[in-house]
Amino acid sequence: MTKFISICALVTSILLLTSGRPVKTYSELYRPQFHFSPEKNWMNDPDGLVYYEGEYHLFYQYNPKGNEWGYMHWGHAVSTDLVHWKNLPIAIYPDNNSTDKVKCTAWSGSAIVDKNNVTGLQEGSYKTLLAFYTSRGCGQRLAYSNDKGRTWKKYAGNPIIPEAPGEETRDPKVFWYKPGNHWVMVLYRMPGGDKAKEGISIYSSTDLAHWTFESHITGYYECPDLFTLPLDGDSAKMKWALLGGDGSYMLGDFDGKHFTPESGKKVLDYGQNFYAAQTWSNAPDGKRIQIAWMRESKYPGMPFTGQMSFPTELSLKSTPDGPRIFRTPVSEISSLYGKKMDKTDKNIIPGLKNYNLLKGIHNECVRITGVFDVKSSNMFGITVRKSRKEAGTEISYDVKKQLLTCIGSQMPLAPVNNKIKLDILVDRASIEIFANNGEKVITDNFTPAEQADDMELWTHGGELMVDSLEVHEIKSIWRE
Repeated sequence: MTKFISICALVTSILLLTSGRPVKTYSELYRPQFHFSPEKNWMNDPDGLVYYEGEYHLFYQYNPKGNEWGYMHWGHAVSTDLVHWKNLPIAIYPDNNSTDKVKCTAWSGSAIVDKNNVTGLQEGSYKTLLAFYTSRGCGQRLAYSNDKGRTWKKYAGNPIIPEAPGEETRDPKVFWYKPGNHWVMVLYRMPGGDKAKEGISIYSSTDLAHWTFESHITGYYECPDLFTLPLDGDSAKMKWALLGGDGSYMLGDFDGKHFTPESGKKVLDYGQNFYAAQTWSNAPDGKRIQIAWMRESKYPGMPFTGQMSFPTELSLKSTPDGPRIFRTPVSEISSLYGKKMDKTDKNIIPGLKNYNLLKGIHNECVRITGVFDVKSSNMFGITVRKSRKEAGTEISYDVKKQLLTCIGSQMPLAPVNNKIKLDILVDRASIEIFANNGEKVITDNFTPAEQADDMELWTHGGELMVDSLEVHEIKSIWRE
């Protein structure tokens, strides 16, 4: 009895000692476990995405002073696999010694590798990394690094494009245009401050320091991107895609100076939290890899604000409605897989006992993939992060309306051969749904109840055939 009392006293002492301790960084209640977020403070747009010497660089809009927007710097992280990230010191600071919340702060932009030392800035054996960014109200500027992005210097000839009085300009994206043997910059611009004229301006350069205006396209807002994709994997059928801040895009032709649309605007993401998407330059194997800021991130009591979407690989595929950009999670996610559950050829009948194929799976972070034959179902779906006390969050598909819904986001989705294919990433504070091989995507944030980690597969009104269903536990990128 004495021994039992001693053990109880020891346990009580441990609980009392640890009860007031702060939660370890990257273990907080709403901390993303496999999506990037900063240790603390505000984060928004991804910037300067570039691959060099085995590292993917992720820069981002960052406020080192607090958990709200303002005082923008370029935060910095690197990864060798697009999954595990290492935080590095702040890369780019405001210009002109600005301490203002907005004036001359380091806004969004892009980065490239100066492979041929066009700028003459290279020192040492490493190629120079060039970062093009908007110094808010102080023009487009250039910073460079000769040590694989660890330290940065400002170009002496800044600004490389001055901001005209009364104009809005920001978010330069720079890339090499091989047929014309010159560099191209796409830049959000509101000529003369006229809202009706806002869009994307195209500039060209042969030395990366002096830029010539070429053309302007209206109807876009912020964070432009312009790149090529092979249609159905055929390099002889390349198409250009022009994107804006909300992810909307047009396909067309580009001659190095003018973009000619061949389609109207298309939706890249139907969620409420996908914004400022950018793609990596110099990515290996010619891959087009994209990441976005999951905007409007509100996580009560957390030391940080903002997270990135999970990196996706883009492809261009033919559909009955014409060519469309498809997005799928990068394959490196498999390095995070833990326990696995898989089931095939299961017929689900509403109301029958044990029809929930996801019963008994308990985890906050999972990847769920499934192929569902809608058969006679009126509506089916998966509910995640539920418990006895909490209803959880529904991902539902209305068969008659051909509409997929999650957290208020709605996405039109037609079955293919009467089947719906879903690939769902669930993290502590986000849900990403890639439907029908990534043809359509929803990106949403959420704040589920603590310790609610049950899941349910359900159907209403009729039978649902589950051709296949896999669930992978996703391990944290922040813990060994």
